Amino acid sequence: MKWRLILFGLWLASLLAVVMALVMSLMQLLVGNRRAVRVFVGADQTLNAALGGSEDETISSRAGKGAKRGVWRYCLLCRLLDLVDPGHCDRSLEVDEGEPVLDK
Repeated sequence: MKWRLILFGLWLASLLAVVMALVMSLMQLLVGNRRAVRVFVGADQTLNAALGGSEDETISSRAGKGAKRGVWRYCLLCRLLDLVDPGHCDRSLEVDEGEPVLDK
C-alpha cells in the first residue's frame, strides 16, 4: 500500500510538471521562442514511453523504424505525417535510441 501511495504522489507531481511545461511552452510559442519545440519533443518522447517505446525516442522515429519493417500501423502513421511534412519519419530516425533499425 505504501508503494502505491508513493507512485500516486509521483503521478501527481508528473501531472503538475506537464501542466506547467505546457503553459510555459505556450507562452514561449506566443513570443516566438523556439524553446517551445523542446517541450513538444519531450511530450512526444513521454507519450512514446507510455505506449511501450523508449523514453528517449520520439514517436516519429519509432514509426519510421516500424515502417521500414513493414508494420502497417507505422506505415500508416508515416503516410499521414508525410501529408504535413514529407519525409518526416525518415528524417526523425534515431538509430541510437529504441529498437534498432531493421532493413527489409
